[in-house]
Amino acid sequence: MSAPVVTIDGPSGAGKGTVARLLANRLGWHLLDSGALYRLVALAGERSGLDPEDVAGHARLAGALDVRFTTRPDGSERIELAGQDVALAIRTETAGAGASRVARWPEVRQALLARQRGFAESPGLVADGRDMGTAIFPDAPLKIFLTASAEERAIRRHKQLKEKGVAVNLADLSREIEARDRQDSTRSVSPLKPASDALHVDSSARSPLEVVAVIWQHGAARGLWPTA
Repeated sequence: MSAPVVTIDGPSGAGKGTVARLLANRLGWHLLDSGALYRLVALAGERSGLDPEDVAGHARLAGALDVRFTTRPDGSERIELAGQDVALAIRTETAGAGASRVARWPEVRQALLARQRGFAESPGLVADGRDMGTAIFPDAPLKIFLTASAEERAIRRHKQLKEKGVAVNLADLSREIEARDRQDSTRSVSPLKPASDALHVDSSARSPLEVVAVIWQHGAARGLWPTA
């Protein structure tokens, strides 16, 4: 790797995105939201009129994605696809289901492999997803597997969607999250699982800032950044 990398893997709703943005901002490092890449591929496929099961077509789109991750002044995410802000469009449950669908395909994963590794530039990278520590950056000096109870993740997602004006039933959302967990953890290609050397952090009873503080202690102990 050309720069130090911190990987943050875990299931949907564990808080990976928020924690990764906070940590990257504090460090002044680059940010990679790998889960968003798969959502972007699914969205690009939909907008291009591709058949949902057109593997080759989605792989071509994956290899040509024009994407940029940034943070707004208020700390929220901004994701640009071909210069257009699509942060809201890719955070729907439909987009999440699309991401799980295209992530099953080796052709799409291979198309995104080099692109993801290319985010590792000086001074460093914080990468969040489901296989960052196992498949994309196996040599990362600090790997975090962030978890939270299924109930807590459903509550968080429900609150997040309501704040964005998206109507969703909590019980339905809980079932969708559990179904996605099963699909992501049992797929044949890069299933969701912690790296053997990952540190497990449970965010159920912790705020994002508290989680960042835990990660900061581990990184400082490994000499990746100062203690304060």
